[in-house]
Amino acid sequence: MSVAAPSVLRPGDQERLNALRRSSSVEAGVAQRARIILLAAEGVPNAEIARRVGVSRPTVVGWRSRYQAGGVTALADLDRPGRPSVIDEADVVVATLTAPPAELGVTHWSARLLARQLGISFATVARLWRKWDLQPWRTETFKFSTDPELDAKVRDVVGLYLNPPDQAVVVCVDEKSQIQALNRTAPILPMRPGLPAKATHDYLRHGTTSLFAALEVATGKVTDACYPQHTHAEFLDFLKIVAKAHPRVKLHVVVDNYATHKHPKVKAWLAKNPRVTMHFTPTSGSWLNMVEIFFGIITRQAIRRGSFTSVKDLINAIETFIDAWNDRCHPFVWTKTADDILTKAHRKQISNTRH
Repeated sequence: MSVAAPSVLRPGDQERLNALRRSSSVEAGVAQRARIILLAAEGVPNAEIARRVGVSRPTVVGWRSRYQAGGVTALADLDRPGRPSVIDEADVVVATLTAPPAELGVTHWSARLLARQLGISFATVARLWRKWDLQPWRTETFKFSTDPELDAKVRDVVGLYLNPPDQAVVVCVDEKSQIQALNRTAPILPMRPGLPAKATHDYLRHGTTSLFAALEVATGKVTDACYPQHTHAEFLDFLKIVAKAHPRVKLHVVVDNYATHKHPKVKAWLAKNPRVTMHFTPTSGSWLNMVEIFFGIITRQAIRRGSFTSVKDLINAIETFIDAWNDRCHPFVWTKTADDILTKAHRKQISNTRH
């Protein structure tokens, strides 16, 4: 058996090959090839090199030839032969981000429709959508506030949450209007192992009520009242209830820009009761009112899945929930500063629609 002559390393390659062999950041194949060339330079036979490295003898011969022809650079992977890919990922991404042609009559692409349009497989489109995190079927809503006093109102309300005045009470007030007393046409079937609770999709309407609620920011306690309407008269009546619930202290009331909150009779009452101060959230910014968090909770836990035979039954359920809530209540912690909110609010607008 003939023994191949030792490979002659090019100047400086000894250090480079040793660095590649020891490196933990290069591909394992490149480190393996560097070891082959180093062993060959020591005069180790090809068969022995193959045994030590764990490759075939023709592989050793091939990489030695590659090194002799091109040096260390030639040890990198070459482009693999075969049919080149005919799918340009950029084309798929751009097509996804472009609205479908009007003649298709659709508002957004589905994977199968786009695949048919581009002449590629559905699986390819689905894979690329996952890779580039594209979800044409999803949509979210947004709205810009056009309130000229946006900055001042945000800083005012958020300041009450983060740095409430000493010896004062801050409450968030709003109304959840037109809550329907819906009675399912059949009894709700209870949850069982492996099966969720079930309710009929149809129901009987037995009237509505409007829930007025005041959330005390420091404790999470709720003061409530239900009315058949939600005009300025009901709001003023509820405001008096809230003031009575917090006597002899400065009372700061956060409300949205609903017209009933600014009615002349409300303003007249406030003028006679200077210890009560109103703070308005910006237009299209009622989400700054923390009582909305409570409305979401009572909707999910007491109203949406309920079945009520009358408005009185509905009001009893609401009052029972709030009584229990006040026994276990906790404050909601506001974390965003006014600067955090305003930085996002002042991003470049792409719409000026006023609703």
